[in-house]
Amino acid sequence: MIPPGNLLRDLPDARGGEVTEILLAAQEMRIERIVSLGQASPPGFWYDQGEAEWVLLLAGRARLRFADESEDRVLGPGDFVQIAPHRKHRVEWTDPAAPTVWLAIFYRR
Repeated sequence: MIPPGNLLRDLPDARGGEVTEILLAAQEMRIERIVSLGQASPPGFWYDQGEAEWVLLLAGRARLRFADESEDRVLGPGDFVQIAPHRKHRVEWTDPAAPTVWLAIFYRR
């Protein structure tokens, strides 16, 4: 486990690619801080995870797309999304001008 800190300080440089840091891992759960800077899922790529995910946008802006929805979900600070296992989704856009900071909790149901 890492020592106490602030999720919005000492952000890694994400200009070269999204940065994922595991903050806590337990048998059936993992908590990650993800920092994006203009990244998006590759064309045609969909996440299809075997675990559930609860994700909170702490800073920045993003658009998520779910395969079973016709519109992107626009996210800003404080917005969160629950993603069921195997619900296909992708990141359509993250702000290229300022870091987008996510808190993601992955768990087994």
